[in-house]
Amino acid sequence: MDSVQLILTQPVSPPSLLDNINTSNIGSVSDEKKKQIAKDFESVLLNKIFDEMKNTVVDWDSEEDGASEQIQGIFWLHLARDVADNGGLGLWEDIYKFIKDTNQTNIANSPDGNL
Repeated sequence: MDSVQLILTQPVSPPSLLDNINTSNIGSVSDEKKKQIAKDFESVLLNKIFDEMKNTVVDWDSEEDGASEQIQGIFWLHLARDVADNGGLGLWEDIYKFIKDTNQTNIANSPDGNL
């Protein structure tokens, strides 16, 4: 990608508040999909943590080219995915419970008891 394409030419829209998120369609998502969403989020978080960890390790091979950096990036990405899929830090369970509880709260607060 050309660096000219990365330059902002228009104003950036402000971030939306979490209060404005539409959670009414969460109820239609299966429990397995909710678990996978939580594990995917934990995988992304672990990938960022692993990125920072690898920056603290002394780099003995100073002659890295673009291909080796890309392969290392893929390695760290798959390592984070595997760790998250095999239990990870356990954060996915809390995220899953939050998603599930949000759904139950929305059902309880709806006028007719259904979403």
